[in-house]
Amino acid sequence: MENSQTLGEIKSKVESYVGKFSALKDQIARVIVGQEDIVEGTLFALMAGGHVLIEGVPGLGKTLLVRTLAETCGLEFARVQFTPDLMPADIVGTNIIVEGESGEKMFRFQPGPVFTNLLLADEVNRATPKTQSALLEAMQERQVTVSGKTYPLEGVFFVMATQNPLEMEGTYPLPEAQLDRFIYKLIINYPARAELIEVLRRTTSEETPHAERVVSPEDLSEMQRLVREVIIAPHVEELAADLLLRTHPGNEEAPASVQSFVRFGASPRGAQAMVLTAKARALLAGRYNVSTSDILAVARPSLRHRIILNFEGEAEGLTTDSILDDVLQSLPANQSHTRRNENERPRAEL
Repeated sequence: MENSQTLGEIKSKVESYVGKFSALKDQIARVIVGQEDIVEGTLFALMAGGHVLIEGVPGLGKTLLVRTLAETCGLEFARVQFTPDLMPADIVGTNIIVEGESGEKMFRFQPGPVFTNLLLADEVNRATPKTQSALLEAMQERQVTVSGKTYPLEGVFFVMATQNPLEMEGTYPLPEAQLDRFIYKLIINYPARAELIEVLRRTTSEETPHAERVVSPEDLSEMQRLVREVIIAPHVEELAADLLLRTHPGNEEAPASVQSFVRFGASPRGAQAMVLTAKARALLAGRYNVSTSDILAVARPSLRHRIILNFEGEAEGLTTDSILDDVLQSLPANQSHTRRNENERPRAEL
């Protein structure tokens, strides 16, 4: 009886997660036309407690996506436009001199825009490496250190950084250490013809659609905790590990393209990213456990920014996505398709 009650609680939590996730997608869709994969990927990263790097040309709705997400969750939103003259203090904050009631001078910490829930780092590759690194501690440790004193970032903290792939002059490519802090890299493309027409209808008429708040910050924190509780079977963990190791040129099981064109493979954070976002995806499907199909579905956005091509790969014009295609095709047959067994059924139905 006690076990049945526990399964009932699990089922209730999963259904609540699915309902709230779907409500978020529906509200965002009222404002954002199309881009379902980008919206879903951003939400998976948010539920997994990670950060997202979005690559795309200006005008495709990246800023609008973050602002809409903040509205639907009741979260604070801040935007920083990265430029070559931006300083680290412009992001994390600085100590300022203030005058006390009795006239004495003292230092007081003035928080920067990083002290928010959702931070948009727009065109992050336009700032110098010193300024880019100001985000590292905040993204990884959820804290910032100024003048030797540490200030924690409370509550939900989600960074969405964007970079423009076209205008590369005067930019500073993100260092590998910072790229590794992003749980996902998403590539946003131009809308289709029908979607473009719908964008025109929504943005050039008298009424502009707005999203409504459907999830509270407390609900969001609970959803993030539930993602961590999702079960993953040993053979699914092994698939994530095998995928990661096959991106390393020194691995004998890596495909020929990895051996020839990759300088460094993905770091262990790539496997962590796959597992966490696969858990968020499994819950959306109503399952309390991760399947192999979940891992395969999240492999590209989890790993594409963690693979570094060598000179030959860059000269050939290869992309890390094409390398990952070869990696996925190199998997044994028993790993490259979805296996429906006891470990892949919804836990609440066992």
